[in-house]
Amino acid sequence: MSSYQTNGASNSSGTDAQAHLVGIGETTAPAAAEPFPRLARETTADNPWPVSHIAQVFHQTVEKWPGAWIEGQISEINTRRSGSAYITLRDNTEEVSIQVMGFGRFAGMARDFRQGDRVVVHGRADIWIKQTRLSFMGDDIRRVGKGDLMAQIEELRKRLKGEGLFDDDNKIPLPQFPQRIGLICAPQARAEGDVMTNAHLRWPTIDFTVEHVHVQGPQCPPEVIAAIQKLDADPSVDVIIVARGGGSFEDLIGFSDEGVVRATAACQTPIVSAIGHEDDWTLIDLASDLRASTPTDAAKRSVPDVVEQLALVAEARERITLRLQSRIDSETRFIEGYANRPSLTQPLTMLERPQRLIDDARQHLDIGLRRIVDDASLTVEKLHSSLTALSPQSTLDRGYAVVQDSQGHVISTAADLSPEDRIGVTLKSGSIAATVTETQTVPETH
Repeated sequence: MSSYQTNGASNSSGTDAQAHLVGIGETTAPAAAEPFPRLARETTADNPWPVSHIAQVFHQTVEKWPGAWIEGQISEINTRRSGSAYITLRDNTEEVSIQVMGFGRFAGMARDFRQGDRVVVHGRADIWIKQTRLSFMGDDIRRVGKGDLMAQIEELRKRLKGEGLFDDDNKIPLPQFPQRIGLICAPQARAEGDVMTNAHLRWPTIDFTVEHVHVQGPQCPPEVIAAIQKLDADPSVDVIIVARGGGSFEDLIGFSDEGVVRATAACQTPIVSAIGHEDDWTLIDLASDLRASTPTDAAKRSVPDVVEQLALVAEARERITLRLQSRIDSETRFIEGYANRPSLTQPLTMLERPQRLIDDARQHLDIGLRRIVDDASLTVEKLHSSLTALSPQSTLDRGYAVVQDSQGHVISTAADLSPEDRIGVTLKSGSIAATVTETQTVPETH
Protein backbone atom coordinates (compact mmCIF):
# COMPACT_ATOMS: atom_id res chain seq x y z
CA MET A 1 0.00 0.00 0.00
CA SER A 2 2.83 2.37 0.76
CA SER A 3 4.15 2.12 -2.83
CA TYR A 4 0.68 2.85 -4.30
CA GLN A 5 0.40 5.93 -2.14
CA THR A 6 3.86 7.06 -3.16
CA ASN A 7 2.88 6.89 -6.89
CA GLY A 8 -0.37 8.71 -6.21
CA ALA A 9 0.97 11.53 -4.00
CA SER A 10 4.37 12.84 -4.97
CA ASN A 11 4.63 15.06 -1.85
CA SER A 12 4.37 12.21 0.73
CA SER A 13 6.86 9.47 1.57
CA GLY A 14 5.86 5.80 1.73
CA THR A 15 6.11 5.75 5.52
CA ASP A 16 4.00 8.90 5.92
CA ALA A 17 1.37 7.53 3.61
CA GLN A 18 1.19 4.23 5.51
CA ALA A 19 0.89 6.03 8.79
CA HIS A 20 -1.82 8.25 7.36
CA LEU A 21 -3.67 5.18 6.03
CA VAL A 22 -3.46 3.48 9.44
CA GLY A 23 -4.75 6.61 11.09
CA ILE A 24 -7.76 6.68 8.78
CA GLY A 25 -8.38 3.01 9.56
CA GLU A 26 -8.47 3.82 13.25
CA THR A 27 -10.74 6.83 12.97
CA THR A 28 -13.14 5.81 10.22
CA ALA A 29 -13.91 2.15 10.92
CA PRO A 30 -17.32 2.12 12.60
CA ALA A 31 -18.18 -0.11 15.52
CA ALA A 32 -20.33 -2.24 13.21
CA ALA A 33 -17.17 -3.27 11.26
CA GLU A 34 -15.91 -5.51 14.06
CA PRO A 35 -15.95 -8.68 11.93
CA PHE A 36 -12.85 -7.41 10.03
CA PRO A 37 -9.73 -5.69 11.45
CA ARG A 38 -9.90 -2.04 12.40
CA LEU A 39 -6.37 -1.27 11.30
CA ALA A 40 -4.59 -2.05 8.06
CA ARG A 41 -1.68 -3.66 9.86
CA GLU A 42 -4.07 -6.08 11.59
CA THR A 43 -5.34 -7.63 8.33
CA THR A 44 -4.32 -11.20 7.56
CA ALA A 45 -4.92 -13.68 4.79
CA ASP A 46 -7.66 -15.22 6.91
CA ASN A 47 -9.17 -11.93 8.00
CA PRO A 48 -8.72 -9.34 5.14
CA TRP A 49 -10.48 -6.08 4.40
CA PRO A 50 -13.23 -6.14 1.76
CA VAL A 51 -12.41 -4.39 -1.52
CA SER A 52 -15.15 -1.84 -0.89
CA HIS A 53 -13.54 -0.89 2.42
CA ILE A 54 -10.04 -0.44 1.01
CA ALA A 55 -11.49 1.56 -1.86
CA GLN A 56 -13.26 3.80 0.61
CA VAL A 57 -10.05 4.19 2.63
CA PHE A 58 -8.15 5.17 -0.55
CA HIS A 59 -10.89 7.63 -1.45
CA GLN A 60 -10.86 9.29 1.93
CA THR A 61 -7.08 9.44 1.91
CA VAL A 62 -6.80 10.97 -1.58
CA GLU A 63 -9.60 13.36 -0.69
CA LYS A 64 -7.31 14.97 1.85
CA TRP A 65 -4.61 15.75 -0.71
CA PRO A 66 -4.37 19.45 -1.58
CA GLY A 67 -5.34 20.82 -4.98
CA ALA A 68 -2.63 21.35 -7.58
CA TRP A 69 -1.87 22.80 -10.98
CA ILE A 70 -0.62 20.21 -13.50
CA GLU A 71 0.72 20.73 -17.01
CA GLY A 72 0.55 18.47 -20.04
CA GLN A 73 -0.64 18.00 -23.60
CA ILE A 74 -4.18 16.90 -24.47
CA SER A 75 -3.95 13.57 -26.30
CA GLU A 76 -7.68 12.81 -26.08
CA ILE A 77 -10.70 14.95 -25.23
CA ASN A 78 -14.39 14.16 -25.08
CA THR A 79 -16.89 16.96 -24.46
CA ARG A 80 -19.82 15.48 -26.35
CA ARG A 81 -21.95 15.05 -23.25
CA SER A 82 -23.40 18.27 -22.02
CA GLY A 83 -22.04 19.32 -18.66
CA SER A 84 -19.10 16.88 -18.55
CA ALA A 85 -15.59 16.68 -19.99
CA TYR A 86 -13.10 13.80 -20.09
CA ILE A 87 -9.47 14.48 -20.99
CA THR A 88 -6.36 12.34 -21.28
CA LEU A 89 -3.44 14.57 -20.33
CA ARG A 90 0.01 13.43 -21.46
CA ASP A 91 3.28 14.54 -19.93
CA ASN A 92 5.28 16.85 -22.17
CA THR A 93 8.42 14.72 -22.09
CA GLU A 94 7.66 11.32 -20.51
CA GLU A 95 5.35 8.52 -21.65
CA VAL A 96 3.04 9.19 -18.70
CA SER A 97 -0.60 10.25 -18.85
CA ILE A 98 -3.46 10.87 -16.42
CA GLN A 99 -7.22 10.95 -16.77
CA VAL A 100 -8.80 14.33 -16.06
CA MET A 101 -12.53 14.81 -15.70
CA GLY A 102 -14.69 17.72 -14.76
CA PHE A 103 -18.24 18.96 -14.76
CA GLY A 104 -20.19 22.18 -14.96
CA ARG A 105 -17.90 25.17 -15.35
CA PHE A 106 -14.87 23.05 -16.16
CA ALA A 107 -16.77 21.19 -18.91
CA GLY A 108 -17.80 24.49 -20.45
CA MET A 109 -14.21 25.71 -20.45
CA ALA A 110 -12.93 22.42 -21.92
CA ARG A 111 -15.08 22.80 -25.03
CA ASP A 112 -12.65 25.45 -26.32
CA PHE A 113 -9.75 22.98 -26.39
CA ARG A 114 -8.69 20.39 -28.96
CA GLN A 115 -6.45 17.38 -29.21
CA GLY A 116 -2.80 18.44 -29.11
CA ASP A 117 -3.31 21.61 -27.07
CA ARG A 118 -0.83 22.22 -24.26
CA VAL A 119 -2.65 23.22 -21.06
CA VAL A 120 -2.42 23.63 -17.30
CA VAL A 121 -5.27 22.19 -15.25
CA HIS A 122 -6.15 22.92 -11.65
CA GLY A 123 -7.92 20.29 -9.60
CA ARG A 124 -7.70 17.59 -6.99
CA ALA A 125 -6.88 13.91 -7.07
CA ASP A 126 -9.87 11.58 -6.80
CA ILE A 127 -10.52 7.86 -6.47
CA TRP A 128 -13.45 6.33 -8.36
CA ILE A 129 -14.59 3.84 -5.77
CA LYS A 130 -16.29 1.39 -8.13
CA GLN A 131 -13.01 0.60 -9.88
CA THR A 132 -10.59 2.07 -7.33
CA ARG A 133 -9.18 4.14 -10.17
CA LEU A 134 -7.16 7.28 -9.61
CA SER A 135 -8.09 10.34 -11.65
CA PHE A 136 -7.88 14.10 -11.46
CA MET A 137 -11.01 16.20 -10.93
CA GLY A 138 -10.42 19.48 -12.75
CA ASP A 139 -12.01 22.79 -11.88
CA ASP A 140 -9.97 25.11 -14.12
CA ILE A 141 -8.12 24.74 -17.42
CA ARG A 142 -5.94 27.21 -19.25
CA ARG A 143 -4.05 27.15 -22.52
CA VAL A 144 -0.24 27.19 -22.37
CA GLY A 145 0.53 26.71 -26.04
CA LYS A 146 -0.05 24.30 -28.84
CA GLY A 147 1.39 20.85 -28.23
CA ASP A 148 4.78 20.17 -29.74
CA LEU A 149 3.59 17.09 -31.67
CA MET A 150 0.55 18.84 -33.03
CA ALA A 151 2.64 21.85 -34.05
CA GLN A 152 5.11 19.59 -35.88
CA ILE A 153 2.31 17.77 -37.69
CA GLU A 154 0.66 21.03 -38.67
CA GLU A 155 3.95 22.36 -40.02
CA LEU A 156 4.47 19.14 -41.98
CA ARG A 157 0.91 19.30 -43.31
CA LYS A 158 1.41 22.81 -44.65
CA ARG A 159 4.71 21.89 -46.28
CA LEU A 160 3.36 18.76 -47.97
CA LYS A 161 0.24 20.60 -49.07
CA GLY A 162 2.46 23.24 -50.66
CA GLU A 163 4.12 20.44 -52.66
CA GLY A 164 0.73 19.37 -53.99
CA LEU A 165 0.65 15.95 -52.30
CA PHE A 166 -2.94 16.48 -51.14
CA ASP A 167 -4.33 17.90 -54.42
CA ASP A 168 -7.45 16.33 -55.88
CA ASP A 169 -5.63 15.92 -59.19
CA ASN A 170 -3.51 13.22 -57.56
CA LYS A 171 -6.52 11.22 -56.36
CA ILE A 172 -7.19 7.91 -58.12
CA PRO A 173 -10.81 6.70 -58.27
CA LEU A 174 -11.52 3.33 -56.71
CA PRO A 175 -12.38 0.48 -59.11
CA GLN A 176 -16.06 -0.32 -59.29
CA PHE A 177 -15.61 -4.09 -59.12
CA PRO A 178 -12.29 -4.95 -57.42
CA GLN A 179 -11.16 -8.57 -57.33
CA ARG A 180 -8.43 -8.31 -54.69
CA ILE A 181 -7.85 -5.93 -51.78
CA GLY A 182 -4.45 -5.35 -50.23
CA LEU A 183 -4.93 -4.90 -46.47
CA ILE A 184 -2.30 -3.31 -44.20
CA CYS A 185 -3.03 -3.77 -40.50
CA ALA A 186 -1.67 -5.14 -37.23
CA PRO A 187 -1.53 -8.91 -36.77
CA GLN A 188 -4.67 -10.34 -35.14
CA ALA A 189 -6.16 -6.86 -35.11
CA ARG A 190 -9.89 -6.32 -34.86
CA ALA A 191 -9.62 -3.99 -37.86
CA GLU A 192 -8.55 -6.95 -40.03
CA GLY A 193 -11.64 -8.93 -39.08
CA ASP A 194 -13.92 -5.92 -39.55
CA VAL A 195 -12.62 -5.24 -43.05
CA MET A 196 -12.70 -8.86 -44.22
CA THR A 197 -16.07 -9.68 -42.69
CA ASN A 198 -17.84 -6.63 -44.06
CA ALA A 199 -16.17 -6.90 -47.47
CA HIS A 200 -17.18 -10.56 -47.84
CA LEU A 201 -20.72 -9.80 -46.72
CA ARG A 202 -21.04 -7.19 -49.45
CA TRP A 203 -18.98 -8.89 -52.18
CA PRO A 204 -18.40 -12.61 -51.42
CA THR A 205 -15.89 -13.16 -54.27
CA ILE A 206 -13.39 -10.58 -53.02
CA ASP A 207 -9.88 -11.83 -52.21
CA PHE A 208 -7.33 -10.35 -49.81
CA THR A 209 -3.58 -9.97 -49.64
CA VAL A 210 -2.77 -9.04 -46.03
CA GLU A 211 0.43 -7.32 -44.87
CA HIS A 212 0.86 -7.29 -41.09
CA VAL A 213 2.77 -4.32 -39.66
CA HIS A 214 3.24 -2.47 -36.41
CA VAL A 215 0.59 0.25 -36.22
CA GLN A 216 2.26 2.32 -33.50
CA GLY A 217 5.72 2.95 -32.19
CA PRO A 218 8.99 3.55 -34.06
CA GLN A 219 8.57 0.42 -36.23
CA CYS A 220 5.26 1.64 -37.62
CA PRO A 221 6.35 4.11 -40.37
CA PRO A 222 9.01 1.96 -42.12
CA GLU A 223 6.84 -1.15 -42.04
CA VAL A 224 3.79 0.70 -43.39
CA ILE A 225 5.90 2.25 -46.17
CA ALA A 226 7.30 -1.14 -47.16
CA ALA A 227 3.83 -2.71 -47.13
CA ILE A 228 2.38 0.05 -49.33
CA GLN A 229 5.21 -0.30 -51.85
CA LYS A 230 4.92 -4.09 -51.89
CA LEU A 231 1.17 -4.10 -52.49
CA ASP A 232 1.46 -1.31 -55.07
CA ALA A 233 3.90 -3.47 -57.03
CA ASP A 234 1.47 -6.43 -57.02
CA PRO A 235 -0.60 -6.24 -60.25
CA SER A 236 -3.35 -8.44 -58.78
CA VAL A 237 -4.16 -5.90 -56.05
CA ASP A 238 -6.91 -3.51 -57.18
CA VAL A 239 -7.19 -1.36 -54.04
CA ILE A 240 -5.20 -0.97 -50.81
CA ILE A 241 -6.71 -0.38 -47.35
CA VAL A 242 -4.55 0.86 -44.47
CA ALA A 243 -6.55 0.07 -41.34
CA ARG A 244 -6.11 0.61 -37.62
CA GLY A 245 -8.55 0.75 -34.73
CA GLY A 246 -8.98 3.70 -32.43
CA GLY A 247 -6.28 4.97 -30.13
CA SER A 248 -4.81 8.04 -28.54
CA PHE A 249 -3.20 10.83 -30.50
CA GLU A 250 0.23 9.40 -29.74
CA ASP A 251 -0.82 5.91 -30.86
CA LEU A 252 -1.78 7.21 -34.29
CA ILE A 253 1.23 9.49 -34.75
CA GLY A 254 3.02 6.97 -37.00
CA PHE A 255 0.45 7.54 -39.73
CA SER A 256 1.38 11.21 -39.87
CA ASP A 257 5.01 10.34 -40.62
CA GLU A 258 6.36 12.16 -43.68
CA GLY A 259 7.61 8.94 -45.29
CA VAL A 260 4.22 7.28 -44.88
CA VAL A 261 2.46 10.29 -46.38
CA ARG A 262 4.82 10.44 -49.37
CA ALA A 263 4.53 6.69 -49.99
CA THR A 264 0.73 7.03 -49.91
CA ALA A 265 0.73 9.94 -52.34
CA ALA A 266 3.10 8.11 -54.71
CA CYS A 267 1.06 4.89 -54.68
CA GLN A 268 -0.38 4.13 -58.14
CA THR A 269 -2.94 1.72 -56.74
CA PRO A 270 -6.02 3.38 -55.20
CA ILE A 271 -5.47 3.55 -51.43
CA VAL A 272 -8.03 3.95 -48.65
CA SER A 273 -7.06 5.15 -45.17
CA ALA A 274 -9.10 3.86 -42.24
CA ILE A 275 -7.15 5.01 -39.19
CA GLY A 276 -8.89 5.27 -35.83
CA HIS A 277 -12.43 6.48 -35.41
CA GLU A 278 -14.38 9.20 -37.16
CA ASP A 279 -13.02 11.96 -34.92
CA ASP A 280 -9.39 10.87 -35.33
CA TRP A 281 -7.24 12.27 -38.11
CA THR A 282 -3.75 11.72 -39.48
CA LEU A 283 -1.85 13.05 -42.47
CA ILE A 284 -2.27 9.78 -44.36
CA ASP A 285 -5.98 10.67 -44.58
CA LEU A 286 -5.10 13.73 -46.67
CA ALA A 287 -2.76 11.86 -49.03
CA SER A 288 -4.95 8.79 -49.55
CA ASP A 289 -7.41 8.56 -52.43
CA LEU A 290 -10.29 8.01 -50.01
CA ARG A 291 -10.60 8.55 -46.27
CA ALA A 292 -12.91 6.14 -44.41
CA SER A 293 -14.16 6.93 -40.93
CA THR A 294 -13.53 3.36 -39.66
CA PRO A 295 -12.16 0.06 -41.01
CA THR A 296 -15.76 -1.13 -41.41
CA ASP A 297 -16.54 1.96 -43.46
CA ALA A 298 -13.45 1.31 -45.60
CA ALA A 299 -14.68 -2.20 -46.42
CA LYS A 300 -18.13 -0.92 -47.36
CA ARG A 301 -16.75 1.83 -49.60
CA SER A 302 -14.14 -0.35 -51.33
CA VAL A 303 -16.45 -3.05 -52.69
CA PRO A 304 -19.95 -2.92 -54.16
CA ASP A 305 -22.94 -4.46 -52.42
CA VAL A 306 -23.90 -7.69 -54.18
CA VAL A 307 -27.52 -7.21 -53.14
CA GLU A 308 -27.59 -3.72 -54.61
CA GLN A 309 -25.83 -4.89 -57.78
CA LEU A 310 -28.28 -7.77 -58.22
CA ALA A 311 -31.13 -5.32 -57.72
CA LEU A 312 -29.59 -3.04 -60.36
CA VAL A 313 -29.22 -5.98 -62.74
CA ALA A 314 -32.81 -7.04 -62.11
CA GLU A 315 -34.00 -3.48 -62.66
CA ALA A 316 -31.93 -3.19 -65.85
CA ARG A 317 -33.31 -6.50 -67.13
CA GLU A 318 -36.82 -5.34 -66.36
CA ARG A 319 -36.22 -2.06 -68.20
CA ILE A 320 -34.77 -3.96 -71.18
CA THR A 321 -37.73 -6.36 -71.18
CA LEU A 322 -40.21 -3.50 -71.02
CA ARG A 323 -38.41 -1.62 -73.79
CA LEU A 324 -38.22 -4.70 -76.01
CA GLN A 325 -41.87 -5.50 -75.35
CA SER A 326 -42.80 -1.92 -76.13
CA ARG A 327 -40.81 -2.08 -79.37
CA ILE A 328 -42.39 -5.42 -80.29
CA ASP A 329 -45.87 -4.08 -79.54
CA SER A 330 -45.17 -0.99 -81.63
CA GLU A 331 -43.90 -3.04 -84.57
CA THR A 332 -46.83 -5.45 -84.19
CA ARG A 333 -49.29 -2.56 -84.37
CA PHE A 334 -47.39 -1.23 -87.38
CA ILE A 335 -47.62 -4.59 -89.16
CA GLU A 336 -51.26 -5.00 -88.20
CA GLY A 337 -51.93 -1.54 -89.61
CA TYR A 338 -50.43 -2.62 -92.92
CA ALA A 339 -52.15 -6.00 -92.83
CA ASN A 340 -55.55 -4.42 -92.22
CA ARG A 341 -55.25 -1.94 -95.05
CA PRO A 342 -57.80 -2.49 -97.89
CA SER A 343 -54.94 -2.66 -100.37
CA LEU A 344 -53.87 -5.94 -98.78
CA THR A 345 -57.20 -7.33 -97.63
CA GLN A 346 -58.88 -6.40 -100.98
CA PRO A 347 -56.10 -5.89 -103.51
CA LEU A 348 -58.55 -5.11 -106.35
CA THR A 349 -59.51 -1.94 -104.56
CA MET A 350 -56.16 -0.55 -105.66
CA LEU A 351 -57.48 -0.70 -109.27
CA GLU A 352 -60.77 1.00 -108.53
CA ARG A 353 -59.50 4.54 -108.82
CA PRO A 354 -57.35 3.94 -111.91
CA GLN A 355 -60.29 2.06 -113.45
CA ARG A 356 -62.57 4.98 -112.71
CA LEU A 357 -60.07 7.29 -114.33
CA ILE A 358 -59.91 5.06 -117.39
CA ASP A 359 -63.69 4.76 -117.56
CA ASP A 360 -64.08 8.50 -117.23
CA ALA A 361 -61.42 9.03 -119.87
CA ARG A 362 -63.11 6.57 -122.22
CA GLN A 363 -66.45 8.23 -121.63
CA HIS A 364 -64.99 11.68 -122.24
CA LEU A 365 -63.19 10.34 -125.34
CA ASP A 366 -66.36 8.74 -126.63
CA ILE A 367 -68.33 11.91 -126.08
CA GLY A 368 -65.60 13.97 -127.71
CA LEU A 369 -65.34 11.66 -130.70
CA ARG A 370 -69.10 11.58 -131.10
CA ARG A 371 -69.17 15.33 -131.08
CA ILE A 372 -66.40 15.44 -133.65
CA VAL A 373 -68.22 12.90 -135.84
CA ASP A 374 -71.51 14.73 -135.46
CA ASP A 375 -69.84 18.02 -136.36
CA ALA A 376 -68.14 16.37 -139.35
CA SER A 377 -71.38 14.70 -140.43
CA LEU A 378 -73.18 18.01 -140.26
CA THR A 379 -70.45 19.63 -142.30
CA VAL A 380 -70.59 16.82 -144.85
CA GLU A 381 -74.34 17.13 -145.05
CA LYS A 382 -74.04 20.87 -145.56
CA LEU A 383 -71.38 20.37 -148.20
CA HIS A 384 -73.44 17.59 -149.75
CA SER A 385 -76.44 19.86 -149.86
CA SER A 386 -74.33 22.61 -151.41
CA LEU A 387 -72.84 20.24 -153.91
CA THR A 388 -76.17 18.79 -154.66
CA ALA A 389 -77.63 22.22 -155.22
CA LEU A 390 -74.75 23.18 -157.51
CA SER A 391 -74.56 19.83 -159.32
CA PRO A 392 -75.49 19.82 -163.07
CA GLN A 393 -77.43 16.72 -162.32
CA SER A 394 -79.78 18.75 -160.21
CA THR A 395 -80.41 20.98 -163.21
CA LEU A 396 -80.99 17.99 -165.39
CA ASP A 397 -83.29 16.56 -162.75
CA ARG A 398 -85.45 19.64 -163.13
CA GLY A 399 -85.88 18.99 -166.89
CA TYR A 400 -82.94 20.85 -168.29
CA ALA A 401 -80.46 19.34 -170.76
CA VAL A 402 -76.77 19.97 -171.47
CA VAL A 403 -75.71 20.46 -175.08
CA GLN A 404 -72.13 19.69 -176.12
CA ASP A 405 -70.38 19.98 -179.48
CA SER A 406 -68.52 17.18 -181.09
CA GLN A 407 -65.40 18.02 -179.03
CA GLY A 408 -67.37 17.83 -175.73
CA HIS A 409 -67.51 21.55 -175.17
CA VAL A 410 -70.68 22.78 -173.49
CA ILE A 411 -72.68 24.97 -175.83
CA SER A 412 -74.06 27.92 -173.96
CA THR A 413 -75.39 29.91 -176.94
CA ALA A 414 -76.85 29.07 -180.31
CA ALA A 415 -74.32 31.28 -181.97
CA ASP A 416 -71.69 28.69 -181.27
CA LEU A 417 -73.39 26.18 -183.59
CA SER A 418 -73.99 26.00 -187.22
CA PRO A 419 -76.44 23.88 -189.20
CA GLU A 420 -75.24 20.35 -189.78
CA ASP A 421 -73.04 20.42 -186.63
CA ARG A 422 -73.13 17.28 -184.64
CA ILE A 423 -74.14 17.81 -181.02
CA GLY A 424 -74.71 15.65 -177.95
CA VAL A 425 -77.60 16.28 -175.58
CA THR A 426 -77.37 15.05 -171.98
CA LEU A 427 -80.69 14.57 -170.26
CA LYS A 428 -81.75 13.67 -166.69
CA SER A 429 -81.46 10.12 -167.72
CA GLY A 430 -79.40 9.21 -170.69
CA SER A 431 -78.09 11.23 -173.69
CA ILE A 432 -78.82 11.60 -177.39
CA ALA A 433 -76.85 12.55 -180.51
CA ALA A 434 -78.32 15.00 -182.93
CA THR A 435 -77.56 17.17 -185.95
CA VAL A 436 -78.23 20.89 -185.91
CA THR A 437 -80.67 21.79 -188.68
CA GLU A 438 -81.34 25.40 -187.67
CA THR A 439 -80.02 27.94 -185.16
CA GLN A 440 -81.84 30.90 -183.75
CA THR A 441 -80.13 33.66 -181.91
CA VAL A 442 -81.93 35.41 -179.10
CA PRO A 443 -80.78 39.01 -178.52
CA GLU A 444 -79.09 39.64 -175.14
CA THR A 445 -80.92 41.83 -172.69
CA HIS A 446 -79.11 44.12 -170.32
